[in-house]
Amino acid sequence: MVVLTTTLGEITIELYPEQAPITVENFLQYVDDGFYDGTIFHRVIPDFVLQGGGFTEAMSKKPTREPIQNEAENGLKNERGALSMARTSDIHSATSQFFINLVGNPFLDHGTRDFGYAVFAKVVEGMDVVDAIAGVKTGTKQGYQDVPLEPVVIQSARQT
Repeated sequence: MVVLTTTLGEITIELYPEQAPITVENFLQYVDDGFYDGTIFHRVIPDFVLQGGGFTEAMSKKPTREPIQNEAENGLKNERGALSMARTSDIHSATSQFFINLVGNPFLDHGTRDFGYAVFAKVVEGMDVVDAIAGVKTGTKQGYQDVPLEPVVIQSARQT
């Protein structure tokens, strides 16, 4: 389990190391390194996803480790509360950024429209916090859209 302490409350997530071993190991390395501390949810789209884990409050992109292998074929689904790794159009480009599904997003699953996005965890406590984050006002900041106007900061990410 990992607890994300945010400026709007705590989110507890359960990890799936058996289904997504590479992704979970990668995520936990970032957690243990303190990488997520001080990062923000930089993309908030109601009825879709919250994305975070890569930018500071100043909208500076944090340097990451090398990308990992995409484990989207693990059978886990992008359902409400599921965490997946964000990536570019390159299938195997995920590094530190993740997203939390606010609704079921089956089109993000493996093979639906492309290789898909690797689910590796699920929110088990704090969906009220996730929903509160989804309700913040957003706008455009430094060329990025859907950015909360008042930053939602991940103050800490810790294994429990």
